[in-house]
Amino acid sequence: MVNQPKTANIVIVGGGAVGCGVAYSLAKAGVEDVLLLEKESTLAAATSGQAAGLVGQVRNSVERTQLAMWSVQTFSELQADDTANPGWRQVGSLRVALNDERVAEFEGMKAVADEAGLETEFIDPTAAQTHWPLMDFSAAKAVLWCASDGYLQPSDLTMAYVAHARKLGAQFLTSTPAREIRLEGGRVTGVETDAGIIECKTVINAAGAHAFHVAQSVGLELPIVPVRHEFFVTVHADGLVPELPVVRIPDATLYLRAETNALLCGGWEPEGLSTDPRGFALTAEPPAIEPDYEVLGWFAEQLAPHLPKVNDLGLRSVFRGWPTFTPDGRFIIGPSARVPGFVMAGGCNAHGVSGSAGIGRHVVESMFENAPTDYVRSLSPNRFSENSWDWKTARRDAQHYYETYYCLGH
Repeated sequence: MVNQPKTANIVIVGGGAVGCGVAYSLAKAGVEDVLLLEKESTLAAATSGQAAGLVGQVRNSVERTQLAMWSVQTFSELQADDTANPGWRQVGSLRVALNDERVAEFEGMKAVADEAGLETEFIDPTAAQTHWPLMDFSAAKAVLWCASDGYLQPSDLTMAYVAHARKLGAQFLTSTPAREIRLEGGRVTGVETDAGIIECKTVINAAGAHAFHVAQSVGLELPIVPVRHEFFVTVHADGLVPELPVVRIPDATLYLRAETNALLCGGWEPEGLSTDPRGFALTAEPPAIEPDYEVLGWFAEQLAPHLPKVNDLGLRSVFRGWPTFTPDGRFIIGPSARVPGFVMAGGCNAHGVSGSAGIGRHVVESMFENAPTDYVRSLSPNRFSENSWDWKTARRDAQHYYETYYCLGH
């Protein structure tokens, strides 16, 4: 175990994919003396470990597409290292439209992809069938194929970030909760843990479902709302090989992929479940989530017309967690104007794992570029800390963003 240092240049709070991705991005950018603190005994122990690991680059804006492309580039670079790689499988993805309105949306998304330099193409159902022989694509009005998409193992990704960041000098401490962010004159001066105070000038909040509490501890009220998300993994079945592409069927609110010769399937609930972060403390855990078999069964019912075999597959396990959402569906990234030295990397809207490398890059840009892009500036925590909002509306809007994630016009 690394002894806790008395000083650091930057302290990151939170050891999930986002926090470790930020540590890697900072170290790769040449930033020295980076220290990450994780309260659990292992990294990726909370939300990151409950993620499905899908990595899709097709988005509705050039900026989000480019962020995802940067993540894919990073995952590919990390995968080239045999000693510490993220289990990145670049198997491609199939995005299936079941109605004409969705086809029009896909055409717009392809135009965005073209502008961003992402290669995609429309393929017919017969070609889609060759990619996923067990699927029935007869109801598809269009299928958008992206060969450079894929999936990975969230815990493997997190540990790959850690291994490579350590080589560049970053340090990681587990079983080390941040008890207090020290301020003097309104500016960050250190972090207190059970082992003492670490003097630093910058703290980056990547605390996931506890990001609200860490921000609140320095006087920032930010609408970071945990919303339940869950998916299931079936028992082993012939034909479900790891090389199969990721499939998204937005009109059925579903995504699926192979998972070690089994099926992983999840979706976006039309009636979501959120929790008020003010209802639990920084030192406590979010409310426990019991598997909602009614919702999981509904996912299977939605999938059955397209993958009849799902009706024959028993459930092996259920994954669920509290990814955080924001009222406007955008990340909260960058320095606070109100608390100098306090930087946000939260509110990731269920894209913390897949977008972690891009988020890390945006954190670096927000901190060190003299003129960050308009997009990165739009992610600033100042949009909430310097403007009025109320919790009832913010929670409703954040949950609605989750519920309508695959809706047309989202």
